[in-house]
Amino acid sequence: MQTLTLKRCAPGDAAAAARIHRIAGALIPGYDTSLHSADEYVAFYSDQVLVQNQVWGAFEGDVLRGHIALLPGWVDHLYVDPDHHGIGIGRQLVTRAQQLQSELRLYTFQANVNARGFYEHCGFVIEELTDGSRNEEKLPDLTYHWRR
Repeated sequence: MQTLTLKRCAPGDAAAAARIHRIAGALIPGYDTSLHSADEYVAFYSDQVLVQNQVWGAFEGDVLRGHIALLPGWVDHLYVDPDHHGIGIGRQLVTRAQQLQSELRLYTFQANVNARGFYEHCGFVIEELTDGSRNEEKLPDLTYHWRR
C-alpha cells in the first residue's frame, strides 16, 4: 500500500465516495443499502454531501480509500473502503476532524458494534440513545459526543 494523503474531496470524487458509502454501509447490521440505487447515492454525494459538507478524503495515489464529511460540530459521514479497514484510515480522518473542530457529535446505529468501539477508542462518549424514529432506516441509533 502506498502512503495515504488526506485532502479535500472534489466534485469528481462523488462516485468514489458514494461507492465506499454503499459497500461499507452494507456491512452495518440492519442497514439496507438497497433503499437507494447506486445512481441515487452518487447524486446524493454530488448534490448534497460534497456541497453542504467539508469532505476530507484519504487517497492512495488518486484512489479514494475513505472519507469524512463535516458540518460545524458534526461528523455527517465517515466511511472507509472495507478492503482497507483496520489499517488506520478511519483514525486519520477522525484525527483531521478533531484538529479542525473543538467539539464533534455524530450518529451511528446501535447495532454497529465495530463503529461504536472505534468511536469510543477515538474519545467519543455516548450522549443519547434513540429508538430509530429519526432516521430513514428506522434502526435504533445513538449520538456520540467528543470535546477537545
